Amino acid sequence: MTKIKKKNFIIIIFATVLLLICFTPFIINEYVKSSVKDNIIGEANLENIDVDCILILGAGLKPDGTPNKMLQERLDKGIELYKRGIAEKLLLSGDNGQVEYDEVNAMKTYVMDAGIPPEDIFLDHAGFSTYESVYRARDIFRVKKVIIITQKYHLHRALYIANGLGLDAYGVIPDSRVYSGQYYREIREILARNKDFFTTLMKPEPTYLGEEIPITTNGILSHD
Repeated sequence: MTKIKKKNFIIIIFATVLLLICFTPFIINEYVKSSVKDNIIGEANLENIDVDCILILGAGLKPDGTPNKMLQERLDKGIELYKRGIAEKLLLSGDNGQVEYDEVNAMKTYVMDAGIPPEDIFLDHAGFSTYESVYRARDIFRVKKVIIITQKYHLHRALYIANGLGLDAYGVIPDSRVYSGQYYREIREILARNKDFFTTLMKPEPTYLGEEIPITTNGILSHD
């Protein structure tokens, strides 16, 4: 091989590796989305599935400590499905890592005000991320079959994690509004899907585990 050919070969290899590095995040992103698209179900198919609970993922609070609009949307859909008899239990998962920030109890108050009995409401105080919420649903609450409620941009990742952790999971999208900052969330979600693609492969334990509270028992056992 002449010096010129060798140099061209090195350039080609370098360019190929660079292209792979650049495009891999987008390939992973599309793989995560496409692999779970059939797990997102419409209203017409809800009556045909049998699940242990409805998992509602946290989305943040207003300054007054009540659920923000995005979280309200998720909770409203969960309340609707519960009252339709789609599932007998709600699992509310959010961040309660600090005394002054109590997402799960704000969620509990919201659904109880809508008439959901406390014994059917389970609280996961250590749902610090989507991965941790799903992992703890499996290992703490012994969930095997679940409906996950969150906005569409987030739902693909949640379902991918659930499938990767061995759950039989279905996704339901709440009535979607247009929220400010959605473009930023979509970009951030591409990065998050890549992160959780590898996290799901490695399957690290969440920040906290603890004593099991099976979803088949009384939800009050999970209340503080």
